[in-house]
Amino acid sequence: MSVDVYLNFNGNTREAVEFYAEVFGAEKTNFMTFGEAPPHPDYALPEEAKNLVMHTRLNIDGSNVMFSDVFPGSPFIAGNNISLSIVNADMDGMKAAFDKLKEGGTVVMELQETFWSKCYGSLTDKFGIIWQFSYDDGSTVM
Repeated sequence: MSVDVYLNFNGNTREAVEFYAEVFGAEKTNFMTFGEAPPHPDYALPEEAKNLVMHTRLNIDGSNVMFSDVFPGSPFIAGNNISLSIVNADMDGMKAAFDKLKEGGTVVMELQETFWSKCYGSLTDKFGIIWQFSYDDGSTVM
C-alpha cells in the first residue's frame, strides 16, 4: 500500500506542476481537466471549471505527488491544501482502513466506483487529516 501526497491549487495547478517538473527533472505529465470528465446529468459544469486541472501526477525522486485545482466555489486555504492518498490494489485493505479512519471523522465521499477508479472515497479523520482512497491495479493511465 502506498501513501501519496495530494496537493490542491486555486486555478494554477498547471503552472505549479510545470515548475515542479523543471525543478526536480521529472518527466512531463498528462493533465486531465474537469472538462474531460463525463458530464453528470444533475450538475452542469461551469464554464470557468472546464480547463482547470482535475488530476495529474509527477514522480519526484521515486515518490508520486498528485495535483489538482479546487473546483470553483470550493474552499481553498493555502497551507491546508494537502491530503494523503492511499493508492492500492487491495480493495479489502482499503475498505478496512477507510472504515477505521472515518470513526470520529467526516466522510466527504463514501467509497464508490467512479469513472477513474473502481473504488474511490475521501474523508477527514478525527485529527483533521484529509485522506483519499483510490483503487489502482496498475492499469490506471494517470
